[in-house]
Amino acid sequence: MGIAAAAVLLPHANASQSGSGSGPEADPRTLSAAAAQDLVSELGPQLGDAYAGAYYDAQKQQVVVNVVGDSNSVIVQVNEAGAVARPVENSMGQLKAAADTLAEKAAVPGTAWAVDPRTNQLLVTADRTVAGDDWNRLESTVKSLGSGMARIQKSAGVFKPFLEGGDAIFGGGSRCSLGFNVTTGDGQPGFLTAGHCGVADDQWSEDPNGAPIGTVQAATFPGEGDFALVTYDDPATVAPGTVDLGNGQTLDIVGADDAAVGQEVFRMGSTTGLNSGQVTGLNATVNYPEGTVTGLIQTNVCAEPGDSGGALFTRDGAAIGLTSGGSGDCTSGGETFFQPVTTALAAVGAEITTGDGGDGGGAADQGQGQQQDGQDQGQGDQDGQDQQQEGQNQDGQDQQEGQNQDGQDQQQGGFDGT
Repeated sequence: MGIAAAAVLLPHANASQSGSGSGPEADPRTLSAAAAQDLVSELGPQLGDAYAGAYYDAQKQQVVVNVVGDSNSVIVQVNEAGAVARPVENSMGQLKAAADTLAEKAAVPGTAWAVDPRTNQLLVTADRTVAGDDWNRLESTVKSLGSGMARIQKSAGVFKPFLEGGDAIFGGGSRCSLGFNVTTGDGQPGFLTAGHCGVADDQWSEDPNGAPIGTVQAATFPGEGDFALVTYDDPATVAPGTVDLGNGQTLDIVGADDAAVGQEVFRMGSTTGLNSGQVTGLNATVNYPEGTVTGLIQTNVCAEPGDSGGALFTRDGAAIGLTSGGSGDCTSGGETFFQPVTTALAAVGAEITTGDGGDGGGAADQGQGQQQDGQDQGQGDQDGQDQQQEGQNQDGQDQQEGQNQDGQDQQQGGFDGT
């Protein structure tokens, strides 16, 4: 029997889709986060270089599209599509170039950055270990980017991959969590977990002293992601397309979908239980002590040791991410990062296993009337040592959610990062 990721189902907050979206003066359409993501996916390429990112205003249930240039026709096009056009200064090309400069000149351990479409800037975060020459280097590099291009914020925690786990899997001295069950390209049952777990050990079991149930087939960490594919050793394993909600309840997974900045997400872990927050950035770069990881989802969902590799998903059953790491804890808050599930699936050539009623497609197709919430599930770890330290002080993810998730529903988020 496959292991299901620990997760929690929360009440739906349905969003209707209304508004005709005709003409520059038309009222913006009321959209769910999933429908907003679909709209941006279609509209962004049409706008070309004028497109400068977008974010979802969860309070108004509208999508805001940043545009650059003097062309009124672009603003009209955005408004006619049902979005809110917002003129800004920095283009996506400029923001991505700024991120490249940071990667070249200031990729010191304990730093992370992603585009914040709400401010049209790069948000650069430095954890508490960044000091002295490293801090001076980071600060001078940010200043060299020019006024209004980037800003720095300090984190009280330390960026690191999370350890131990919720619905745990064990490998050697490491403890991690299963993310989502999948089917490989050749039809084998398997599951996704964090890449830093996959590089720590190549065989995983359901309990510390049990026989292995799965073998790592591919793992990426550090580098372009943090994900691993593990296949079940018994090819007859029936791996459910569900997540365990606790108390005997499960949630069917309907498919995999991309995250949208501004959408509310939920996470469940054995250490901290249920916590919620928002996606705050996409395509984030994190400089862990073990190396740089790119292409992650940034959130303010809190987590602590025991949450690595677990599932981040929406209330309507869309698989969104795998817990990677972060800083802080569920008392002081912090930042957390997740590996996008869609990217991991494409890289390993697998398909998400769906539950009854699921078709493997994106949740946007199945739950546009619902706001997307996700949850993360216990992730684990790779270095037994790292884990113990993290347990004391750092791994957390932004917990600002646990404390003010309702308020966060109303924060805005964006669709693009660097």
